[in-house]
Amino acid sequence: MQLILEDGTTFEGASFGAAEAVAGEVVFNTGMAGYIETLTDPSYRGQILVMTYPLVGNYGVPAPRPDGSLDEPFESDRIQVQGLVVQNYVDDFSHHAADRSLGEWLRAEGVPALTGIDTRALTRHLRAAGTMKGRLVPGPAHGACGQREPRAVDMRSEVFRLVAPADVTRHGAGPLSVLLVDCGAKDNIVRSLVRRNVRVVRVPWHHDLLPHYELADGVLIGNGPGDPNDLDDLVVQVRAMLDAGRKPVMGICLGNQVLARAAGATTYKLPYGHRGVNQPVQDLITRRCFITSQNHGYAVADDSLPEDWEPWFVNINDGSNEGIRHKTRPYFSVQFHPEARPGPEDTGYLFDEFIRAVRIQRG
Repeated sequence: MQLILEDGTTFEGASFGAAEAVAGEVVFNTGMAGYIETLTDPSYRGQILVMTYPLVGNYGVPAPRPDGSLDEPFESDRIQVQGLVVQNYVDDFSHHAADRSLGEWLRAEGVPALTGIDTRALTRHLRAAGTMKGRLVPGPAHGACGQREPRAVDMRSEVFRLVAPADVTRHGAGPLSVLLVDCGAKDNIVRSLVRRNVRVVRVPWHHDLLPHYELADGVLIGNGPGDPNDLDDLVVQVRAMLDAGRKPVMGICLGNQVLARAAGATTYKLPYGHRGVNQPVQDLITRRCFITSQNHGYAVADDSLPEDWEPWFVNINDGSNEGIRHKTRPYFSVQFHPEARPGPEDTGYLFDEFIRAVRIQRG
């Protein structure tokens, strides 16, 4: 099997997933563990994922979770990536909760995977050239007679509906109700709220949100894949929420970009994206620094924020925006993942701040 980048660079190795040809944006993740959480993260939909840590598969995969459950470590009900690339795949796994190998899981879900290449060289190439598209194809690099065209995801028209739930779901109990706008939200966002005694109403982003907004005490706009500029319909609905009242609104990752666009700001594509579990950010109010989990290819342009909004967090590596907040209303969002999974949980306190704002606003 080969990984062929759009600039012609080719990496050849062995297949340990499905014998499928796929195409997608090639991105890398720096986590030393957490491949189950990463592979099921809807933010990676349509992407070919490269794991920079050289040993992958050693702890296997747990049994499939029951339908409708939110059991860890899965972040959705299926593998979301187009394909997987690693340096050394371990088929002989060892873990008390493991039920099958990573390769068995990938093959069962029709996801191709490549092992035996220099992922450090590949990552350095992506860092030098910028994120690019690529293809995972079985057979020789020059192609084979009758080989099918690589399967790809149309990021503009399909991806957000592919990762959204089919209908409204409800989770947890408690005195406060939060509307979770789902563009591909990770399940640990729901778990993080439910653990804090909050009822969660999880609504697909393309549904009519205002009736749910009227019944909720607060709104959380979740993460997801793709370009926020392809979500104009959602931006219009979020803008209506901001104009309707002062219910607290929080955004995570894609939710940060959607909230910014609803406020009147713009977004732009990053040359490399921020992907991994060791991204440093700084709170511009307290000046505290945190290590965060991230996966996004777009950022909010600070200089496009309206006067009543301000930057909240900044990425220490490149100075890009990592969060915004309204100066007088309880509207705020972050570009990173406070729910982690995988990654550090340093910023989990932001859920507490959101719920505190919801409680105060409700009275």
